[in-house]
Amino acid sequence: MRLKNLPKIERPREKLIAKGPENLKDEELLAILLGTGVEGKSAIEVAKQILNKYSKKRLLQLSYDDLAKTKGIGSAKACTILAAQELVKRALKVRDKTLPIIRSTEDVLAQAVYLRDRTREHLMTIYLNARNEMVWKKQSTFVGTLNANLIHPREIFAKALEHNAASVILAHNHPSGDAEPSQDDLKITKRIIEAGKIMGIDVLDHVVITKTKVFSFKDNKLI
Repeated sequence: MRLKNLPKIERPREKLIAKGPENLKDEELLAILLGTGVEGKSAIEVAKQILNKYSKKRLLQLSYDDLAKTKGIGSAKACTILAAQELVKRALKVRDKTLPIIRSTEDVLAQAVYLRDRTREHLMTIYLNARNEMVWKKQSTFVGTLNANLIHPREIFAKALEHNAASVILAHNHPSGDAEPSQDDLKITKRIIEAGKIMGIDVLDHVVITKTKVFSFKDNKLI
């Protein structure tokens, strides 16, 4: 069946506009890049044929000559696919360079070192993707003496949902210089961990920072 004979909502471009690219099948995404099919075959049928021959990973590695001689692609479509390949590659390189990876207490401190100079308590939240790359940090989730009755998990997880975070790390300062967590620190952390479990978002650590010391809940087996 030719694409123009499909119901509008089933045509790849219209479906992408209505439902978003994440809801399209592989062959539908490739069909949009191809634009048109060949005699007797729609763009979706040609896309299926190509994906049966090459895996998605292999398709991203093909040269112009490989693509141009593939039945159903040709010169113009090969250029379109190569342009899409290059944009993906460049985007991945940018991501790797711009998103810090948080693997240790030292990595957390590098993001939260400004807390050492604060004269009031500041609670900071670091949001990570599934690769432990920092996708966002909110420097002042809460300001003032941390109180378990005042801090609500929704303040922590609203941004987590907005940025599709897989996990979060908490960090706050103790202007007193004592890095040991208070009872309120323990209660707040427990409450946020429990809320995270319900939402499917892990709390990886809570780090207390003073001018000279650092206390990690994870390193001290409290998480």
